[in-house]
Amino acid sequence: TLRVAPVSNSGQLFGLVVAERARKGESLATEVDVTLEEVARELGVALKKAHLDSSLQESLEQLRRQAAELQASRGRLVAAADAERRRIERNLHDGAQQHLVALAVKVRLLEQFAERDPERARSLANQLQDDVRSAIEELRSLAHGIYPPLLSSAGLGVALRAACRRAALSASADADGVGRYAPEVEAAVYFCCLEALQNAGKYAGEQASARVRIWEDAGGLLFEVSDDGVGFEVGRRDEGAGLTNMRDRLGAVGGTLRLQSEPGHGTRVSGVVPVSATNNGRIAQRRAEAPDLNTARPPG
Repeated sequence: TLRVAPVSNSGQLFGLVVAERARKGESLATEVDVTLEEVARELGVALKKAHLDSSLQESLEQLRRQAAELQASRGRLVAAADAERRRIERNLHDGAQQHLVALAVKVRLLEQFAERDPERARSLANQLQDDVRSAIEELRSLAHGIYPPLLSSAGLGVALRAACRRAALSASADADGVGRYAPEVEAAVYFCCLEALQNAGKYAGEQASARVRIWEDAGGLLFEVSDDGVGFEVGRRDEGAGLTNMRDRLGAVGGTLRLQSEPGHGTRVSGVVPVSATNNGRIAQRRAEAPDLNTARPPG
């Protein structure tokens, strides 16, 4: 004769406890059923606790890893911001500031020549006009590198089409139907696309072309920068600072990045940010389940 009791807790079955008679012909006492059930119940509690402890430990380890990754990402963002500030300071000092100092000197000379040497004063005034235009262009170029005016005023589509016209290789941008988003989202997507375009210009090859596509799907803003260049083996090349910065930029707004490439088949950089577009002037971002980059494809 056998006696069986399920080992379970909170509806979760862990196993069975089985009692069998020791010798043939003997029967199991009724007390065995009670004892068996008590043993099964205590085993169920113990196993449930062990299972919960294991799950809790795994969750804690995952949280620790995520916290460490977030801390490292924040550190890289701070370092990148500091480096960018130093770059701007150098550019202002070596470029625009020198232009303005030279302009100040020429203005003083113009004052001196205005009465005693009008011809030279006119020549100097013409030089000043050229110098002022040059200084303005340099300041515009510097400001463009910080935050493109077109991105702020017209949005991603217009700003990226302008970036494609300036690219080092033939490039086009498709962003039909894309609305306006939170400034930090637009900046993250824009600079990621810009970095991918610059990388394509450097590494894709002389005859290569690139295409930038942006679209919204299932609550996520997606982008893809692809080229038909030489490609490379992703696993055999270390991730550079540019790609790390792209991941950090997207991570700061809840997004993710994916890199795909094969020798002879070009390179594709894609990303997604969980957002909500608005077309009535109200800019918003919402944290949501973003589309899967493995399956998401641009429309058309």
